[in-house]
Amino acid sequence: MSNEYILRIIDITKDYPGVRALDGVKLEVKRGEVHALVGENGAGKSTLIKILSGAVRKDEGDIFFDGANVEINSPQESQRLGISVIYQEFNLVPHLSVSENIFLGREMTRTPLGILHRKQEARKAEEILARLGVKLDPRTPVNRLSVAQQQIVEIAKVLCADAKLIAMDEPSSALTEREIESLFTLIEKLKSEGVSIIYISHRIDEVFQIADRVTVLRDGRWIGTFSVENISKDGLIEMMVGRKLNEEFPTRQTTIGKELLSLKGVTRKGIIEDISFELREGEILGITGLMGSGRTEVVRAIFAADEIDEGDIYLDGNKVKIKSPIDAIKMGISLLTEDRKAYGLILDMTVRENITLASLKNLSKFYVIKRHQEREAADRFINELRIKTPSREQTTGNLSGGNQQKVVLSKWLLANSRVVIFDEPTKGIDVGAKVEIYNLMNQLAESGVGIIMISSELPEILGMSDRIIVMYEGRIKAELSAENATQTQIMNYAALPDFVGKT
Repeated sequence: MSNEYILRIIDITKDYPGVRALDGVKLEVKRGEVHALVGENGAGKSTLIKILSGAVRKDEGDIFFDGANVEINSPQESQRLGISVIYQEFNLVPHLSVSENIFLGREMTRTPLGILHRKQEARKAEEILARLGVKLDPRTPVNRLSVAQQQIVEIAKVLCADAKLIAMDEPSSALTEREIESLFTLIEKLKSEGVSIIYISHRIDEVFQIADRVTVLRDGRWIGTFSVENISKDGLIEMMVGRKLNEEFPTRQTTIGKELLSLKGVTRKGIIEDISFELREGEILGITGLMGSGRTEVVRAIFAADEIDEGDIYLDGNKVKIKSPIDAIKMGISLLTEDRKAYGLILDMTVRENITLASLKNLSKFYVIKRHQEREAADRFINELRIKTPSREQTTGNLSGGNQQKVVLSKWLLANSRVVIFDEPTKGIDVGAKVEIYNLMNQLAESGVGIIMISSELPEILGMSDRIIVMYEGRIKAELSAENATQTQIMNYAALPDFVGKT
């Protein structure tokens, strides 16, 4: 067995009831390399990593780690081997300190009675953080840290466990551009120390920026492994989706209509201040800014998820009082939240039940649901939006992220919304599903629906928007024409308090 590889996965197969999640998959990771693992939602990436972490057992195949054929039957066994996984949803205890989280489950004691040695833990945590080139007070509670800092704590945890191989699942999904640069610096440092990284990401540009090699999965099968120097971006995308994507951001021919929604002086004290803008029929209005700039808070105010202190909201030129999300839905306003799992879906309910959830009144008579109409509605959107599901009765939590997003969108389309708000519409979604979401957004705009899109991805903002609002510290910093805006200009408005440019 070659000593070149820290990990060799050979012919791994995993079946679930009615679904073959992995079919003879292989993956070989060299020592001290960054190896990207890519594929559409549902390609099998998460299942493979769960098998590697010991959370799921394989049905067939072999795993060789550090030269030995191993059986990984639990997370504890995986960690003992030197394998660690950093998931997209962090596994931290918010009220505990940085050092307490780093040593959770591996606490240092100073007496046979098991009294914890917190000072020693803090000193050791400082050493680990220094190794990462990070200055962070180990006594700080984790709930006071930024998302990027919490990710550093996750990395410190796996270093404390002497990890030889770290799998990172969508590590940049909630980070700003500057925080992503810091993450890449940390990854390069780990790589220089001989640590191997499996890097899972839907952001193709990151693969070419950080990875040495890339493995492509599609429909649970291994498609190929390539050096990033020997493959193009278009070629990689085509292998991921199994077809050519002619353009990343599909064009549309839309006539911008009359004013549909407007905000005048909307304020939530200490959160957002004096927010004023309008949205027109058939328009896609992009809102961007750094994390904490107030982007999400603005649309939550529109949807009445948060109460505003001052200002007015108008629909079709008429001043309206939106007291609750139920009022917003009745007025034709919908919100696809950034965290679809927590706020957009009921994961234990079926695809059918989630699609029809906001329209049960229209599907009922005398408070009894018309099941035939409900099933027809669900089937229509499953077909029209090409939702990949074994049936309408599939539990929604079992779908991939892209298909869950389509279920949320189906719910609001069935509710006949006139204003559709997308908060990070393609977060955690593969490149093929992204294009499908973009096409759906364009179809909505062409039908006269007004769309507000919040996004941290500047190419997405520039590629999909008609106008762009840039926010800074709870205020609108600039309003730009998407046709003339640039990524540099947007970042300057978003990050520099005194920047003034052409709007």
